[in-house]
Amino acid sequence: MKKKLLLLSAFLFFAVATGVACTTAVISGKATKDGRPMLWKNRDTGAVKNKIMIFHDGKYTYAGLVNSGDKTGKSIWIGYNSAGFAIMNSASYNLNNDTIRQSGGEGRLMKRALQTCATVDDFQKLLESLPKPTRLEANFGVIDAKGGAAYFELGNFKIYKIDANDQAVAPNGYLIRTNYSFMGTPGKGGGYIRYVSTRKVFEKAVKNGGITVKTIMRDATKNLHHSLTGINLWDYVNLPSGHEKMVWFRDYVPRRISASSCMVQGVKPHQNPSLTTMWTDLGWPLASVTIPVILSKENTLPSVLKYDKKLKDAPLCHMALALKSRCYTYHWGTSSKYYINVNALLNADKTGILQILKPLDDQLIAEGEEQIRKWEKADKVNQKELNALYEKIDKQVRSYYSEHFGLE
Repeated sequence: MKKKLLLLSAFLFFAVATGVACTTAVISGKATKDGRPMLWKNRDTGAVKNKIMIFHDGKYTYAGLVNSGDKTGKSIWIGYNSAGFAIMNSASYNLNNDTIRQSGGEGRLMKRALQTCATVDDFQKLLESLPKPTRLEANFGVIDAKGGAAYFELGNFKIYKIDANDQAVAPNGYLIRTNYSFMGTPGKGGGYIRYVSTRKVFEKAVKNGGITVKTIMRDATKNLHHSLTGINLWDYVNLPSGHEKMVWFRDYVPRRISASSCMVQGVKPHQNPSLTTMWTDLGWPLASVTIPVILSKENTLPSVLKYDKKLKDAPLCHMALALKSRCYTYHWGTSSKYYINVNALLNADKTGILQILKPLDDQLIAEGEEQIRKWEKADKVNQKELNALYEKIDKQVRSYYSEHFGLE
């Protein structure tokens, strides 16, 4: 009996440790600068090695973020399909007030949705078909090519739909979820501080003309402002490089366990779904750069996002994790994991990881957006041009990390 209790405790600890947290958003077209809806997930998990895969095992072709150790892609953690449908999730810890054991099957459910769903309504029908109890407790965010954008807060027995196009619940056209559900028990769960930090970024962007790729992948994903304490880690930028400055690093949007950040930029109604783009920071987001992923007939991907057998990881993720280790240099005691050397990220000499990577990140986003605007005018993706873009991205990323950080 004692052994069984120990095993159950270990299982529960593992489940919590691997599904700890995420910061997510569903954004309707009315809140974005170009009118295209967005779906964002800053993934926090113990599975820090991630890759991108493309699949053909369903009604629709789809691309998704997968744990590097998941060889066949049994679970998807954010992704989109050829119909322009996209999905992601965040764990919720305040919906189920019972003792029913959770299945941890969110990733498998999202894979099934990408295989079979074309619209938000399709996903709702899928959820309604699940046997009860669902053994799930999560916020699922979805968008589609018809302008649909919503969260489904899913518990063991109930499904709550919150529509980002509903002025009453989303007056600014967007919804944010961390690790609690709005229909759950107030004050329970987690991520309240990250929610406010993200809301402030979005509010500013909407006032300034609308949310953009950089709003999500730069301002939100790499946000170093703590909304509760008011601390902004950029205040340490005046310290010269080489002056180790350890700071407490918890409850920021980027976290020690942030594994990747992906944002699916959908299409406007009547626009070609093939223009749907997943902007991807693979690996620890503070040490990664933003790369566009677009489904195509040849199913190509940048090689830096694909699994490398030698590395047992995707190259960009591998390099980002290597840079992460340069920030976490204090290892004494159980709380050491909560201290980060902020001087390695930013400093007066502009040799911090964030500062060095910014020009590359700016260039990758600008080149990607320029190419996508060209395809928007033609209402289709040119395969030859996409292949050339991916080839260029691979060369840029590999040479930049090698030249500036000695990483390959």
